[in-house]
Amino acid sequence: MIHIYVTILGIYVLLFFLSWKEEDRNPFRKMAAYILRKKQRMSHRATSRKHSRKKDWARRQLENKMKTLQPFTPASEQVREYYLSQYSTILTVLFAGVLICFATWWSAYNNSLLLDGSYIWRNKYGQGDIPVELVAQIGGDEEIFQYIVEERKYTEDEAEALYRDAIQQLSSIICGSNESLDDVRYDLNLITRIDGYPFDVSWESSSYALVNTAGTVNNEELQESVIVMLTAGFRYEQWVWEHQMYVQVNPKVYTYREMLRSRIEALLHIQEEQTGTTEVMVLPDSMESETIIWKEIIKDSSGYLLILVILAAGLIYFGAGKDLDRKLDQRKKELLLDYPEIVNKLALYMGAGMTIRNAFVKMGEDYKKQQKERRRYVYEEILITCNELQSGRSENEAYDHFGKRCQVPVYMKLSTLLSQNIRKGSNDLLYMLRQEADNAFAERKNLAKKLGEEAGTKLLLPMMMMLCIVMVIIMIPAYFSFTMG
Repeated sequence: MIHIYVTILGIYVLLFFLSWKEEDRNPFRKMAAYILRKKQRMSHRATSRKHSRKKDWARRQLENKMKTLQPFTPASEQVREYYLSQYSTILTVLFAGVLICFATWWSAYNNSLLLDGSYIWRNKYGQGDIPVELVAQIGGDEEIFQYIVEERKYTEDEAEALYRDAIQQLSSIICGSNESLDDVRYDLNLITRIDGYPFDVSWESSSYALVNTAGTVNNEELQESVIVMLTAGFRYEQWVWEHQMYVQVNPKVYTYREMLRSRIEALLHIQEEQTGTTEVMVLPDSMESETIIWKEIIKDSSGYLLILVILAAGLIYFGAGKDLDRKLDQRKKELLLDYPEIVNKLALYMGAGMTIRNAFVKMGEDYKKQQKERRRYVYEEILITCNELQSGRSENEAYDHFGKRCQVPVYMKLSTLLSQNIRKGSNDLLYMLRQEADNAFAERKNLAKKLGEEAGTKLLLPMMMMLCIVMVIIMIPAYFSFTMG
């Protein structure tokens, strides 16, 4: 690509010198004027009349458009300015683009990792590895490699020199908040890496009770200074060095509040020893000339308990409402399930010659005999209807009340049929009851099918949980047997 860029730039240089005499300050407009002048000369020398006619026609069209836009300026000048602007813009864009392409090529090849086709500079330690894409040519064959050049490693002598330089800085690094290693009262900064050095640092202590490998200094109970030897192990590649350091651990210096707390704790300890055999623990009332006022910190958890009580009350309140809705739904389902039986009994008793009133009384008496075995909502409503009839209420009102209390459309429809029969004396009641019984049994089948589907849906979650448990029981022993085998 560099040959193309150099050729294009060479053409620009040539145009620059050839257009030097053109009347314009902008070098690109000079080049454009030179190209336009040469083009006009070539067009005059064109031998093809047909091609010349096409160009003349296009030029006349352009002149007409220019004249229309600017009628006071000669059309030839407008056309010339139009072409000059077009050519100079193209030349400027092309020149800028070629310069950018040349700079990109220069940057890419100037930063080439492969030097002289035979070696690659490694990064220094800590600068990371270098990914490089290489092409190996052997005869007419080529192979592409994605290779990673590792960062430079130190020789033993270089690592030795770095180690000696690192131990010169180690004392000031590990001091931490202490002024020097001769006066250690606070925790040390026992680092495992030193910036700028390739070593992994490990630590050993002659007294782990005073200074451990994390640098924690335990000098709270120390009464006098103690010398502790720390051994720093430096490791790089296969080489290991050890450096021993001595630190003087001094007793901890307490602040005023720490001293105050320590003195009060000492008084409590003395008082505990003196009153250990008494029934009460007498707290110290003074320290030197200062009076000690004791107060107990009472942990009152009743507030949290109150919150729990309020939450429990709210849950019970809303749960009771949900439970009521659930029971009403169960009642409705039970009434729907019992409806075919009720209509069938009414049709059976009336077919045997009983009146509607006697049929209700008969169903109520039969239910009373079985009441201890099970309680059914519809028969409870029948008993209420029988009581209303016995108390003197008319049959129309009793049957209407029966349907309204049930609050189910099919029972309201039944009560309407019974009331209309009482008022109008229809002879088709038995037929309608039998037809209603057939429809009710069909509806019950559909309801039973729906309830079965709902039950199956509710069982999906427990079944999925059982499936997961079974899979875990099977897979865990198989996994362990595989790993151990």
